[in-house]
Parts: sequence; C-alpha cells; structure tokens
Amino acid sequence: MTTAEIVHRVPVHPWRWVPWLLASQLGVAGVWLLAGWTWGVPVMVTSHALFLVPVFLPNSAFYSPVVSRLERVPDTVWLTIDDGPGPDTLAVLDLLDRYQARATFFVVGERAQAQPQLVQEILRRGHSLGNHSHTHPQARFWRLGPVAMAAEIGRCQQALTALGGRPPQWYRSVVGMTNPFVGAALRRHGLTRVGWSARGYDGVHCTPQAALERLLPGLQAGAIVLVHEGAAHGHARVIIEGVLQALQARGLRACLPAAVAVGREEDGGPGTAPP
Repeated sequence: MTTAEIVHRVPVHPWRWVPWLLASQLGVAGVWLLAGWTWGVPVMVTSHALFLVPVFLPNSAFYSPVVSRLERVPDTVWLTIDDGPGPDTLAVLDLLDRYQARATFFVVGERAQAQPQLVQEILRRGHSLGNHSHTHPQARFWRLGPVAMAAEIGRCQQALTALGGRPPQWYRSVVGMTNPFVGAALRRHGLTRVGWSARGYDGVHCTPQAALERLLPGLQAGAIVLVHEGAAHGHARVIIEGVLQALQARGLRACLPAAVAVGREEDGGPGTAPP
C-alpha cells in the first residue's frame, strides 16, 4: 500500500454541516425568546462564528476531510508548489531535477490551458498535478456559492484531465479557504483536499530569508510543504532551492505519495514503491 492510498480521503458526507447549522439557529431562536436580545445577540454572533471561522483555517476538517501531513514516512516529505504554471515553472523543474526531488504542482486551470506545454513538461519530468481552482479568485473564493464553487473546481478538473490524460486526485483550496460548498464538489470529482504543515507565506511579498525562517522549522519527516511559484516578489526559485538544500542536509527526500510504500511494522516499515 502506498501513502497516496492511505491519505486519499474523498468527502463522504459533504452536507453534514447542514443539520448542525439548523440546530444552532433553532437554539439561537430559543435563547432569544426565553432571555431576550441581550443574550440572543451574543449567542447568535457566536453561532455564526462557529461556522465562519473554519472557512479560514486551512487544516480544518469542519467542511471536508483534509490531509495536513503524512504518517509513517521516516525520511520523506511531500513538496507541493502552488499557483503555476508560469514563468518560474521551467526553472523550478530544473531545480527539482538537480536535487532529485519530486513535487505536486497545484495548478490553476486557466493558466494550464494557456500554457499546455508546461503542464506536459511537469508530467514528463515525473511530477504530479493537483487542482487549485480554474481562475484562482483569491479575494472571493471563501464566499463562492455552490454553483460558482462547483464551476471553479469542475472546470479545473476538466482542463487538467484533458491536458494530463488522467484526472488529478488532489485538490488545494485557494489561499487555504474552504467554505461549505467545497466538499460536494470534491466528492463529485473524487478529490482529496490537501493542506500543509510547513508554510513560509511566500505567495505574498517577502524576503527569501523571512520565508525560509518560517518554513525550515516545519521541514520534518511527514511534512507537507507549501511553496509558490510565480509570485510578484520574484524570489520563488531562491526559496524553493533553500527548501531543497535544507531537505538534503536533513537526510529527507521530496517524494510523491504514490511513490512511497507504507508497510506494516512486521514488514520492516515504509520504503519506496517500485516504479
């Protein structure tokens, strides 16, 4: 069995939050009737916060299952690269080759369609693709309704399937935001949501040093590492190379989950799956 088989978690009950929402609002109505608005207002605000806050927590499983790290992989991390393909892609691929590392590229559907040759090159060099929405609407992704959310995930899945010859099995929310309508789309397309355990906030303005200072403490066995390509600051290659150097110094390998076999303890533990 591979790590990919273990962590592949398609949502089974994507609407399980609905009864809890209804029950919470009935509770609010009861408090309001029995105790008046002085208690009703704070209880109402609290009830709304309970359903809103998880949207902005990247590793929250409130609205759908999420994989935030790998288990039983003593010398392996999962390197994930968001927001491509773009002008950094070929240079990043060369870096990965140099360090014999493999990564999952969570790509944006419309960018992939605009540069299909980069998608093909990602796959040719032994890496994998993940769904990162079709248009990357980062300012409003958190509040998309069910139709718009289904379109963002579905159109990206369709584009990557056409370009890569097979549907991706991994999905990452834009900026990690996961609203109530993500789970249903993931179930429809057989996708597993992937979070992270090591992040440098390199998708926004930063210096390589600052990003690496945030990333390096999380570079441990089993980590899911999030980095970006194509950011406006132009430091993507420097940051990714810093991560690869740190992994090499710590005796860690950047591998795809599908290439890492996880055996039972009596079998001697995990190892690299045969090609």
